Amino acid sequence: MKQNLVILIFIVTTFSFAQNTALFEKGNALYNQGEYEEAIDVYLTILDTKNHSAELYYNLGNAYYKLNKVAPSIFYYEKALQLSPNDNDIKNNLAFARNMTIDAIYVMPESGLAKFIKNITNYMTFDGWAKTAVVLVCCFVVLFLFYYFASATMGKRMAFIGSMGSIILIIFTLTLAFHKYNLDKNDKPAIVFIQESKVRAEPNLRSEESFTLHEGTKVQILDTVKSWKRIKLADGKTGWISEADIKAL
Repeated sequence: MKQNLVILIFIVTTFSFAQNTALFEKGNALYNQGEYEEAIDVYLTILDTKNHSAELYYNLGNAYYKLNKVAPSIFYYEKALQLSPNDNDIKNNLAFARNMTIDAIYVMPESGLAKFIKNITNYMTFDGWAKTAVVLVCCFVVLFLFYYFASATMGKRMAFIGSMGSIILIIFTLTLAFHKYNLDKNDKPAIVFIQESKVRAEPNLRSEESFTLHEGTKVQILDTVKSWKRIKLADGKTGWISEADIKAL
């Protein structure tokens, strides 16, 4: 019974993968023909199957960009960048899309050390750092066994130095992994999805208007009260925006 279930799951998974691959190629063909709306429909059909990839989000961003739809193009480029943070094509196209936004928000500079640590941490995903740590643990075990069983003095010395180096690197990668986890946990970005949104001082329509945001602007979600989100901009300004006006990443 269990074997039949495993076979059934394998067949369904294989069929779903083949179907999504065919849809992805169809979407790419439509995109190359300039049928951007149709390509978007095909790409979104793939997303409906819970199939996510940087390539799929990137192509969605490109299609929306061709249609001059600022908010969704930035949204999907950002989604692609979450899955592939070091992809220069995604970064470049995201920069082009951001040039279409209206709001000019001054980004508060970080200190040199904080920026350096953040750049290193964001070089890989949490899974990437965790897998690197596992590989280093394996290296440590191999080197330690070589040290334990080696008879030559030079061999034992080199194995000992290598195993100690592995421990240091394990601690380093695990520290970066947990730091990345905390960064991702506290990072709750969203994109403004309407042409103009009024940000208020309190979570209600009667409160004073603090400032106005326009489509495509990226914000950080800090808190939620009913249908309102407390947000923060890159320049440090905060306020309350209607939940319907933004789309969380």
